[in-house]
Amino acid sequence: MRRPLRAGPRARDGDDATVISRSLHDPEWFTEIFRRHAGHIHRYLGSRVGPQEADDLLAEAFLTAFRKRDRYDTARPNARPWLYGIAANLAAMHARDEERAYRLQRAAAGRADDESHADRVAAEVTAQAARDVLAAGLAALAPGDRDVLLLIAQEELTYEQVAIALEIPVGTVRSRLHRARSRLREALGGADPTRIDEEPATAPPEETNRHG
Repeated sequence: MRRPLRAGPRARDGDDATVISRSLHDPEWFTEIFRRHAGHIHRYLGSRVGPQEADDLLAEAFLTAFRKRDRYDTARPNARPWLYGIAANLAAMHARDEERAYRLQRAAAGRADDESHADRVAAEVTAQAARDVLAAGLAALAPGDRDVLLLIAQEELTYEQVAIALEIPVGTVRSRLHRARSRLREALGGADPTRIDEEPATAPPEETNRHG
């Protein structure tokens, strides 16, 4: 897996916008952005395309961000939604791998055919069963709906941050989330393992960013 250079101690100072601005003159500063956000972006990519593909896409996402850093909106001090947007675009380009990963997870969940549907839903109280059942429901969602659901339920972004990351209106975020949750509940016999609040708390203005 390709990784950027490690950040020096001096890069620990300042918000993301400050670090990105400084990286325009000294590229080594950008390694601090990797240090701060790589874990979150890797987790999101892993949920989209699987852990093995996520390693390569993580490196590609940060290389893309590095090349686009001159277009970053420095009025937004938190770069994570911007990075999620880049990662979502890369994952969409690998849609076949994504669909294959979900199908494999769904097949693994379906192998427990001696259990009734009710038993499988009840088994979600265990972590592994919950992942299998959720993977089956996620596999049936449209990619755009799945993006919104994962960014809100797993990554805990607000509606506004998801809108920035995916470059869609907040109203579209709401409608996609509602549709995804409805279809997921239907697929899981009424269960909703995402347990998302209908309206996530709005982040302070300084915590939202523009996908550039």
